[in-house]
Amino acid sequence: MNDLSESHSVTAAIPARRQLKKIRRRRPLSGMQIGLISLLMVAFMLAVWLVVTHLGLVKPLFLPKPETVLKAFSDAIDGRIDGAPLTEHVAMSLFRVVFAFLLAALVGIPVGLAMGISPAIRAMLDPFIEFYRPLPPLAYLPLVIIWFGIGETSKVLLIFLACFAPVALAARAGVLAASSDQINAARALGASRLQLLSFVILPAALPDILVGLRIGMGVGWTTLVAAEMVAASTGVGQMVLNASNFLRTDIVLMGIFVIGFFAVVFEFAMRWLEKKLVPWRGMA
Repeated sequence: MNDLSESHSVTAAIPARRQLKKIRRRRPLSGMQIGLISLLMVAFMLAVWLVVTHLGLVKPLFLPKPETVLKAFSDAIDGRIDGAPLTEHVAMSLFRVVFAFLLAALVGIPVGLAMGISPAIRAMLDPFIEFYRPLPPLAYLPLVIIWFGIGETSKVLLIFLACFAPVALAARAGVLAASSDQINAARALGASRLQLLSFVILPAALPDILVGLRIGMGVGWTTLVAAEMVAASTGVGQMVLNASNFLRTDIVLMGIFVIGFFAVVFEFAMRWLEKKLVPWRGMA
């Protein structure tokens, strides 16, 4: 009886193994195929948008027609919205996000490396970073306004605080992920602390740092609208907020598309940088 059950289980396992081999033999999708799938999905969503709005299934207040959004885009370029051309709004928003992001990178990476190397520094800074990291920027926006006023400092600072935490924590995680064997081997060869940091710890932490920078840039763009709530006269986020007060959904969607476009551009730029700096990532 046991022999029959064993032979039955072996027979049943053979198709499963063959199926597993087939799955393993399948070639992964190429970059061109992935891009084509993405383009087809975007085209499908645009077609659904066109059909839904032109058939009147959704009121224009909730979802305007694509041509209405394009008309709002044209008006914004000519400066017929908020009294300033779209290029001025975009330039101001780019300045705030990029400046805050670069500042967060210049401060966050050394702080994260220090936290990863020194347990004492990690014990001092970790509670504060972990405390404010989950807080939404709107929660501490009133304090930023009270302490730093309504000028550009408060806007940049709000985006900086949003970008700083993921960058610092990613750098810390990268240091902790460094191989102890590599560190001990470098020490045995007489490497100084600076050489250890430059040639062992930093290259090991670089993949995590780049991921943290990507996350920080994304968080910076999501904080832009909140930052431009502070008495801003120009900026894409400010334009979207003003349009929402007058129920101009077409302008709101146009502003969302503009912010999303630049966010995607920066995301692909960070991915390209990651491939250049850490080409070995994902090959294991």
